Amino acid sequence: MSTKKQRRSENFKDRQKKKSTRIAYLAAIIGGIVLLLVLFFVILFNALFPPVDMEALNRKKISAKIYFSDPQERFLVPEKRVIYKEEDPAQQAGEVIRALLEGSKTKSKTGNVNTFPAGVVFKDIRLDKDGTAQVNFGAGLTKNHPGGSTAEMMTIYSLTNTLTENVPQIQAVKILVDGKELPTIKGHISTTHPFRPDPDLYAPAKEEKS
Repeated sequence: MSTKKQRRSENFKDRQKKKSTRIAYLAAIIGGIVLLLVLFFVILFNALFPPVDMEALNRKKISAKIYFSDPQERFLVPEKRVIYKEEDPAQQAGEVIRALLEGSKTKSKTGNVNTFPAGVVFKDIRLDKDGTAQVNFGAGLTKNHPGGSTAEMMTIYSLTNTLTENVPQIQAVKILVDGKELPTIKGHISTTHPFRPDPDLYAPAKEEKS
């Protein structure tokens, strides 16, 4: 049988063990709360002060003319956009195409019509030695296009005139879908050949009132 002294010693050890366990639990809880608070403030700080892309800030920008259709879909009308300047002609063309696919920024005021259906994906572009740009889009171009000879013409020449005007190395434009030659966008105009810019499609300058 254990003596009173032994029992007191064992009780003391049990109390110390329980006390240590409580302290460990409390420390774990406090540590968890501190960690959650740190994560909360980090997320809040990043939301209020997002990291600055220094590379993007240092990139030069240029003004570009992006062509859309007028409300009657008879002429091409320009809108000025500020885009990143690229040294590589293919990359510069990509910036121009993305601006075109974003659509008109003055549609509510001018009635300008977007020439590409919403959601069209620009995949890539290849520049041939003869100055032909082979522009590759996703299948949404043909799937979502409204069709009609006028709408197809506006799509083709808004792309062609926009690229040739903003990228001097491009002389003609051929449209591809998923990397393959496109017979026609929606059955009205053949797209098996490259297109050259058509200045006759530019909207006539408005006469100034005397």
